[in-house]
This record gives sequence, structure tokens and C-alpha cells, in this order.
Amino acid sequence: MQADLFIVQPAFRKEKKELINDTIYTPHFLIVLLVSLFSFGYMHKNLFMSIQETLKKRILVIDGAMGTMIQRHKLTEADYRGTRFAEWPSDLKGNNDLLCITQPAIVTGIHLQYLEAGADIIETNTFSSTSIAMADYDMQSLAYELNVAAAKCVQEAIKQYQSKHPNATEKYIAGSIGPLNKTLSLSPDVNNPGFRAVTFDEVVIAYTEQIKGLVDGGVDVILIETIFDTLNAKAAIFAVKEYFRKEGKPELPMMISGTITDASGRTLSGQTLSAFYTSIEHAKPLSVGLNCALGAQEMRSHIEELSQIAICYTSAYPNAGLPNAMGEYDEEPHQTAHFIEEWAKNKFVNIVGGCCGTTPEHIKHMADIVKNITPRSLPILDPTI
Repeated sequence: MQADLFIVQPAFRKEKKELINDTIYTPHFLIVLLVSLFSFGYMHKNLFMSIQETLKKRILVIDGAMGTMIQRHKLTEADYRGTRFAEWPSDLKGNNDLLCITQPAIVTGIHLQYLEAGADIIETNTFSSTSIAMADYDMQSLAYELNVAAAKCVQEAIKQYQSKHPNATEKYIAGSIGPLNKTLSLSPDVNNPGFRAVTFDEVVIAYTEQIKGLVDGGVDVILIETIFDTLNAKAAIFAVKEYFRKEGKPELPMMISGTITDASGRTLSGQTLSAFYTSIEHAKPLSVGLNCALGAQEMRSHIEELSQIAICYTSAYPNAGLPNAMGEYDEEPHQTAHFIEEWAKNKFVNIVGGCCGTTPEHIKHMADIVKNITPRSLPILDPTI
């Protein structure tokens, strides 16, 4: 949709030749505006239907770890800073989201590798791109810009990929919304269990700014992921719905992915998987799933359970096994893909991919294995219940 459809020429008073700020809504402009708004809604409705129809036909593949791939570049403090932030007062090494501004070619290149590996859904590099998380680097003011820049990196990667593969299947941009470095359900002070480092309203404000940046940047799907505190996730869900309501735009499809932290089968804030799903079901997500913390072998029983209770599509993108004593991941691509194949054949999943430790090689093995496997069908609901 062309931005110039919304440009209105300023009015001039002939007698004073003076520019005024009054906007004139001519009949022609109103027609153009209505058509444009209708087209926007139609476009996103078609997008949602496009993803829905695709998910009915095949298993979609989401990309793998961004951090793992960034580590391969062995970037220095100067690399993270770039020219713009050369004199920034605090250390910036490790702020991977900042690379969307200072090293966009690296981020775009990683996205392109995952596209070449067979990924259908590419996540933006925005896991920590909120004012709350960016406070660690005194970069709260950059939150919106980071999200727009990250979405543009994915767009550029898809553009490059499609120029080489003009007949490729449609690719989707998922705007990644992480869990924050502060939690609403737990106190960081063991001596004061009632204390909270952040309020619900503050979290909503931070997420709303991120959502605006992602939408303005051109994402296709909102992905709320790595949820260890469901209250944080509910703030994100509320922010998504409020943003689109206030903007008067149709909602983008929403993917939700939680994290089971250990063998107890619970999130960090203590919810069981079924309780977690019940807590977010009202959002009517495109998909619900699990990612991070566990390898595929440890995640299997939870994915099976989720596939039996979810009335939407299901997703799973586990780590490349569990970390070794050095914090590294040793599971080979064919090993991870073997677990994913078993899930797919048992109709546990509709979307698969990788989290920590996974690489384009892991994603390629998954994509090759699931491409001919029939996806999980949505359950048939009894309308009388």
C-alpha cells in the first residue's frame, strides 16, 4: 500500500497567502482513504487466511537460533558499537539486538542462511528490544527504532532470497517479543516476596512500543515467545489487542510459545502446561507451542500433551539438546531432526524449528524431513459445549 495515498495537501488562504494547518477532507480524499483502509484490512485478512491455509497443507518451519549464529562472527566491542555508538558510555558487547542498527548486513546474512535452509517463518532479532530490557545498556530510547530496523533486516533477506528463488513458497516475518528481564509474578528479593521490579502497566507500555515498531517495520505475525511468566505474556497479549484496537487496524496473527523450565513440567512461575494454555487460550492465537530450556528429547511429552489440548495450531522449537559443562550445545542436526520427525509423524506439531544452539544445518535437516509429512489437523469442536 503506497504511503502517498494518505498525503493531504495543505490549504492556503488566498488573501493572506498563509499556510494553515487545517486539513481539508475532499470527497476524493475520503474515497481514497476508505479504499486504502479497506485494502489494509483485506490484506491482513488474506495474510491470516494464507497462513491458515498453508498450515492445513503442510508443516511450516521456523528459523533457528540468532545468538548462536552471531557468536560465529566473533564480534568485538567495537563491532557492536559501530560508528554511531562509538562513544556510548556503557559496554555494548552482547547487545545482539543492537546489531540490527550497527551491523545490519550480519543480521540479514543470518536470516538469509535460514531461508536457504528451508525456513518458512523468520523471526526478527528483537528478543530484547523493549525499553525495559534495553535499560541494561541505557538504550531505552532506541526500542522503537530497533524493532523497525530488525523487521527491515528480515525484509531485505527475503528480498534477496526471492530474487534467487522467484518460485519459492511464501515466507513470513514473525515479530519476536521476548519475556523481559523482569517478571510480574516473582520477586527478585527473597527477603521481600511481595516486591515487584516492574508493574503490569509499565510492561504493557514497553510492549506496546515494541509492537508499534514491529508493525511499522512490516512484520506479518506477532510472536510472543519463551514465556516463563504467564503474567508477562498476558501483558503482551493485552498490549497487542489494545494497540490494534486503538489504531483501528485488523489484528495480525499471534503466535504464543511458552517455556517449560525443568522436569517438573511447569513454567518458572509455577504453572503446569494445561494451566498455561488455559491462561492464554482467550487470545485466540494462530498457534501455541513450546520453545527453549529443553532439548527435543526432554520436550517430547509436553508437546504430545499440548497437541491433545490445543484447539489451535501447535509449534515446537527446542534447543539443540541440553548444554554441556561449558554451556555449549552438542546435539547434531540429524539427531534433533530425528526427534522432530517422530513428533511430525505422530501429528503433534504444525510448526517446527530450533532455539538455543540450533543452526541453519539443524533447520535444513528438519525442513527436509517434515516437507512430505501431513500436518496435525485441528480438533473438531462440538458447538453445543
